[in-house]
Amino acid sequence: MNAERQRLEAQRQGREDWRLWGPYLAERSWGTVREDYSGEGTPWEYFDHDQARSRAYRWNEDGMGGICDEQQRLCFSLGLWNGRDPILKERAFGLTGKQGNHGEDVKEYYFYLDAAPSHAWLRYLYKYPQTEYPYTRLIHENVHRTRHDPPFSLLDTGAFQGDRYWDVEVRYAKASPTEIHIQIIAHNRGPEAATLHLLPTLWFRNTWSWGGGEEKPTL
Repeated sequence: MNAERQRLEAQRQGREDWRLWGPYLAERSWGTVREDYSGEGTPWEYFDHDQARSRAYRWNEDGMGGICDEQQRLCFSLGLWNGRDPILKERAFGLTGKQGNHGEDVKEYYFYLDAAPSHAWLRYLYKYPQTEYPYTRLIHENVHRTRHDPPFSLLDTGAFQGDRYWDVEVRYAKASPTEIHIQIIAHNRGPEAATLHLLPTLWFRNTWSWGGGEEKPTL
């Protein structure tokens, strides 16, 4: 058997837990029904993208190209800043059901390039504009369009004009079920030099804010 089949067989027999860590971290948890505590059943308005950076989730976490353990106690994901955005790029941006003329819609370009069934090898690619990300314009343009109009996408804003963007790739390789090597590769696709701030982030899921006297975990 090749190495991946050996890992899967060890998983099946219960000798090694290769799926203890995997791509279980969502790109977007804001606006989902699992985080909805509104009295009217309006999860999009109750917990939108703008609130996500300053509120603790209850049932989930999110991040870009991230991984976590199977109980989501410890999370890792990519953080970026192009020096122009008003906020860090930490999670996928999108429109709520009422903001998008075709409903809920994520306005990002990211790709899952490769993955092994055991999660021993993972590749993720994100395309990050060097200009200021047009959060306000995407909301304004789409909310004023009808259902008969096409959606207004990130490409339509000119954010990638002149190929002024970065390809940011994250690679995960496991040496064992609990030893994970992470490589982040950034390529400037634009014609001029540009500064990109890479902010890989490791954090605990905030379960201690629920009450019950649980202490904050430590590494």
